[in-house]
Amino acid sequence: MGEDQPRPIKSSDVVGTDLKVVAEYIKTGKPKTIHLFTGAGISTASGIPDFRSPTTGLYANLARLNLPYAEAVFDIDYFRHNPHPFYELARELWPGRYKPTKTHAFIRLLQEKKLLGRCWTQNIDTLERRAGVGGERLVEAHGSFAGARCINPRCATIMSQEEVRKHVFAVPSTVPTCHKCASYVKPNITFFGENLPGAFFASLDTLQEADLAIVIGTSLTVYPFAGLVKQVRCPRVLINMERVGDFDKEEDVVWEGACDEGVEELCAELGWTKELYEIHETFTLDEDVADMEQKDTKDEVEEMTEAVEKGLEIDGEENGGRRDGKEEDVPAWMIWRKPKM
Repeated sequence: MGEDQPRPIKSSDVVGTDLKVVAEYIKTGKPKTIHLFTGAGISTASGIPDFRSPTTGLYANLARLNLPYAEAVFDIDYFRHNPHPFYELARELWPGRYKPTKTHAFIRLLQEKKLLGRCWTQNIDTLERRAGVGGERLVEAHGSFAGARCINPRCATIMSQEEVRKHVFAVPSTVPTCHKCASYVKPNITFFGENLPGAFFASLDTLQEADLAIVIGTSLTVYPFAGLVKQVRCPRVLINMERVGDFDKEEDVVWEGACDEGVEELCAELGWTKELYEIHETFTLDEDVADMEQKDTKDEVEEMTEAVEKGLEIDGEENGGRRDGKEEDVPAWMIWRKPKM
């Protein structure tokens, strides 16, 4: 290996010493461009559940929406015919309801130290933006709530986040529709069945520039994102609740635990703790969203719960029924119906 090549990091069997080795490597000054690859795990400390935890994840808690399968909430074909479940979820995930975490503060800190090459994120919660990370350094692989547009490809009229938010937090909430063609409007989130944003593909060449890759809080199960970390040619670090992907190489560093705890330990080894906390203390909630939520929230939840429990009278034969085939009355918007050809 040439003198100017990054020194491989050797992993340790003792939990806690791995990140010390990573910190020592960063202190050498050799890694000048650090790429981060993040998932839902970095946002759980803010109160946002991850997607795939068996009992607490978002998918596990979507049963109340009577979806044909959990991922349907992010399926573009399903959305075209029944956008209500997505907007129920959108209200829970809306930007501004949650503060960025210490892991988001770490991303911002890397940016301020001019070490951040790219932050590749699967998250749609825009917490990276709220933390002050942006521009070309941020690659939102699955899009975000930051913008919206009409789903009619012949129209694609843009709608502002603020206008969509008014629909989401109306009492009762409504689905935004296009002012020009009356089609549904969807935030710029990449659904199953849609192409990833152009910025994702435009940034792929930068993977070869990475001197250090840190993967935080992701199951590495959704492609093509999961394949990114396989393309880097540099030392790799995983900070996650469990070992995932192909992190089984001798030179890989794996630290198992909560994301914020791993980041705090790494920053402590680097001597960055004070800076990390100072950045984190600047994060706030969106007061406008908080004000909207306070308007009749309790009455709305009780009303929706009562409607779901009692059911609305619909023609079961016309609209279909529950997945288990039982003849139960459920709100029409909760029924997944294939379009008539």
